[in-house]
Amino acid sequence: MTDSPVRVVLIDDHQLFRKGLRLLLEQTPTIKVIGEAGTVAAAVALALETQPDVIVADIHLPDGDGIVAAEQMKRDCPRASIIFLSSDSDFRLVRRALDAGGRGYLLKDAAPQDIVRAIEAAEKGDVYLCPEVAAALVKDYQQRDGTAAPPPRLSEREREVLRLVANGLRNKEVAARLDVSVKSVETYRRRLMNKLGYTSTAELVRHALREGLIAP
Repeated sequence: MTDSPVRVVLIDDHQLFRKGLRLLLEQTPTIKVIGEAGTVAAAVALALETQPDVIVADIHLPDGDGIVAAEQMKRDCPRASIIFLSSDSDFRLVRRALDAGGRGYLLKDAAPQDIVRAIEAAEKGDVYLCPEVAAALVKDYQQRDGTAAPPPRLSEREREVLRLVANGLRNKEVAARLDVSVKSVETYRRRLMNKLGYTSTAELVRHALREGLIAP
């Protein structure tokens, strides 16, 4: 965390919920809520105008899909991290949210400290899932394990790179942590993608979660 507070915008169509969440977050000195919106159109315009550090967004908005809106906001605000806050724990929505670049997924009845932790984790480039959401993903993988072939065996270095990547570290940060070149990290990431048959970082995160390399 830096000395400056994390600048956050809230996207939810229920004004009362937004106000309550804002009051909660503003009790944390390291977080500053700089705007609110209740529709996709207003959210995209607000994100472009304010360039926040973190966007906390609902998935179901009255004029469209919050995940699609998040993808647009991410294009307009490439430095922003996105956390999804929803009443729906369906693992298919969780997977879509992570595939869209989400750095967190929490249910609306999450404990206040979990929301704060998610924002702080997203600002650092980490991924945060509330326990119920993590359990839904694990259950999905366990159901698949009955018919799926065991995953390829990874070397210790590959497992370490996977763990760091799944925790949200960027290539440069992974390289510094392991005392290797950025090019080496890029090679390891490509090797992991090819070996595991994945095409996105979100899939690597889910694999690391299933293998117990990162905490839910």
